[in-house]
Amino acid sequence: MKLNDIRDNQGARKSRMRVGRGIGSGKGKTAGRGQKGAKARSGVSINGFEGGQMPLHMRIPKRGFNNIFAKDYAEVNLGMVQKAIDAGKLDAKKDIDHAALKAAGLARGGKDGVRLLGKGELKAKAKFVVAGVSAGAKAAVEKAGGSVEVPAEKAAASE
Repeated sequence: MKLNDIRDNQGARKSRMRVGRGIGSGKGKTAGRGQKGAKARSGVSINGFEGGQMPLHMRIPKRGFNNIFAKDYAEVNLGMVQKAIDAGKLDAKKDIDHAALKAAGLARGGKDGVRLLGKGELKAKAKFVVAGVSAGAKAAVEKAGGSVEVPAEKAAASE
């Protein structure tokens, strides 16, 4: 076999139908679009358009709201932290903060920092410097001999 002999299998690529090319082609005159109307014209009707009647998606009431003051935290579970320490992606001897978690591929996004959650088990002794921590996660870290520091709490307390 030569590189210049390589071809697609027969029927793997279907050539496009040339429409509007005479009666003998089977797709002449109206080119498979039927007679007149919006769908026969170019710039086919808009999806969801109901002929000027208020469309369904606009008739249905709006629900819920978006809290503009909500904090955006990257949520990290203790089990994932332990997994990263075992894999050598995180160093338990150094402080574990947002940058370290991001480098290990655990914290994605979270423009307001990291929130530590207590799912999974932590065996390693580590010091965490995070923006938020759940009560269960804090207890688990301290049980393993580590500590959790939340710098934002100090700033809020001084104001």
